[in-house]
Amino acid sequence: MSGRPRSALLQILQNAGPQRVLEAKIPDFGLADNLPYPFLAMVGQVEMRTALLLAVINPAVNGVLLIGPRGTGKTTAVRSLTSILPAIEVSDCEEGVLPSDLENDSARYLYPDCYEKHQAGESISHFETVRLVELPLNARLEDVVGGINERIAVQRGEVRLERGILARADNNLLYIDEINLLENQIVDAILDAAAQGSYTVRRGAMAGTYRSRFVLIGSMNPEEGYLRPQIMDRIGLRVNVRGLADVADRLEIYRRVRHYRRNPQAFIREWEPQTAQMHDEIMQAQELLRETELDAKAVETALTLIQALEIDSAHAEYTLFEAARAHAAADGRTLATVDDIRIVAPLALRQRRSEFMSKYFETQRQEDDEIHRTFDQLMEHR
Repeated sequence: MSGRPRSALLQILQNAGPQRVLEAKIPDFGLADNLPYPFLAMVGQVEMRTALLLAVINPAVNGVLLIGPRGTGKTTAVRSLTSILPAIEVSDCEEGVLPSDLENDSARYLYPDCYEKHQAGESISHFETVRLVELPLNARLEDVVGGINERIAVQRGEVRLERGILARADNNLLYIDEINLLENQIVDAILDAAAQGSYTVRRGAMAGTYRSRFVLIGSMNPEEGYLRPQIMDRIGLRVNVRGLADVADRLEIYRRVRHYRRNPQAFIREWEPQTAQMHDEIMQAQELLRETELDAKAVETALTLIQALEIDSAHAEYTLFEAARAHAAADGRTLATVDDIRIVAPLALRQRRSEFMSKYFETQRQEDDEIHRTFDQLMEHR
């Protein structure tokens, strides 16, 4: 990056090294705690962790797809995100508006109830810790989008429409392990809800519209089947996750996992200082992102690259630009450059080219040429 020092966030990701694990024993009260493996304690896999961070900093990159064999740390990395995620502001208003939404002059007419509360000095929002919502592989469509609460209908004789997993994932992370094994209609519903930020459920005369603004993270093992091209195109960043080749790295994985399983509380405490620093850096990057733009050279280079790769989908530009902005913000800058484009281009553009479509359009071009030649020949003999 032009010789300038990298931000603390990127330095932490690149340089998180092994640390001595505390051996103090923790009393066992028989309770099951949620103790995710520390994000920074993972060995290697920089590209995977970078992609996850970019999606957290800027949800506009439209999610991350992790592709790789079993045992390469995909699920561990996703679950470890909860330890570094900052709290988010959640609206208490029925309209779902935040204080920043009320700065517009038309807010008093669009959100009268919330506007009056805000003007009176009442709080209209609160902060919550970001959660990781995991979608079970055996989930039904009703579980995902919501539907009639059958238990209440039977016990109380009341018909009530309840939220589904997508609505509960609003403002959180939605993780789908083995996304390639989900039923097509469920995947379609998830992608539509993610793209629109809301969705509507209709059951007879009842209807409900729910917000669904979440960061979608999927993982899959290509040995078990592929995703449809339409689905692949809708997910922003793609990471090919391989097992580490360096023997020392693989040994370090074993040592850290062994220490974590023997004393997870102590292991997590050992990584708390760096975890807290990364937590703060992510918050700063999210704030900085609001001011981050792309310079003209970066835009020109990105568009030329996509054209040279013959990528048809317009999702390519959008994902590439938003990922570059997020990377610049993570590095403490408000201007994304060609260097940022170069770093995120593989994540945003890989697997977007279609050999089938290239051959299809080439065949169509040849057919069009034949039509024109035949037409010209007919005209010559008239």
